[in-house]
Amino acid sequence: MKTVLRLIGSTFILAMLVWALTINLAIAPSQAAIRQLEEAPGQMVYQSRQTLKDQQGGSWQAIAFKRIRPDDTAVIYLRLVGFPGTAEIDHSQPLTLTDSMGKTLTAADVSHDMFTDKAQMEPDVGQYDLQPILMQLELAMPLRLTLATLDQPEIILNVSPDVVGEWQSLTVQK
Repeated sequence: MKTVLRLIGSTFILAMLVWALTINLAIAPSQAAIRQLEEAPGQMVYQSRQTLKDQQGGSWQAIAFKRIRPDDTAVIYLRLVGFPGTAEIDHSQPLTLTDSMGKTLTAADVSHDMFTDKAQMEPDVGQYDLQPILMQLELAMPLRLTLATLDQPEIILNVSPDVVGEWQSLTVQK
């Protein structure tokens, strides 16, 4: 009788574990997917959107995107957007990307591509050219992004290796 009760108890516990695992897999957040948009006839945009935290715990939207123009030229940019009043980005400085081994790369600020009039430029939005450096980033290493600001110490954003991999996957989008 004790053996039967133990078997029933063990089976019940195993069934509960399988059920809990199934529920967790069903509601676990999925990795963000690359989004595809047609901005205009013949002009495609592929995007990866992530939320990154700065050293103060503030949230930043990180949108890595590849734009393919009708003439088949392509650019890959990273747009960083803070909440209004978060920081005033210094657009005269590049974005600095540093991996966990200390390798440092820079991405040129191309925020002027977003706005035709400099007066329209949002102080808490920066856009950077990732194309020349994207494939130099190591997939297995986290990154630290450093944003120069005009009104406070630099902003530091941490990026996981999974996000770096998603950004690099933009290069194969056609």
